[in-house]
Amino acid sequence: MYPTYEEYLQMPKSLPFNEMQELHAQILSGIGTDTEAKELYEELIGASITYASIRAQWLTLNREEKASTDSRRSSAHDSVITHINVLARYLNMQGKETAWRDALGDEKEDPNYRKRIGDFGCYLAFVNALAAR
Repeated sequence: MYPTYEEYLQMPKSLPFNEMQELHAQILSGIGTDTEAKELYEELIGASITYASIRAQWLTLNREEKASTDSRRSSAHDSVITHINVLARYLNMQGKETAWRDALGDEKEDPNYRKRIGDFGCYLAFVNALAAR
């Protein structure tokens, strides 16, 4: 049971890597030099790192460990969604393009969009980790 990227792409509402890159570029373009937007983005990165850390371990946990971690994982996931929504609302109020938020989907419309947003949070943590070398 060692998952591959190709298997991930077969899952409902998966986000191909190139789409994640494009969404990320759109976010960064919207942020520009806006100090408040930069702060909101940094908070999103923090939430994404927390969530990605828990999620990265998920497949290695046994049933009891998953049960004891599940509420923390859900809370971290909720935090990523909240931070994405706050950043999108702020940028929208500033007249910036927020089509990237629409592309991530509405988690209330389809639970697979919740997973998609979590995937994107993991991507943000991944990029942040690579840039820290």
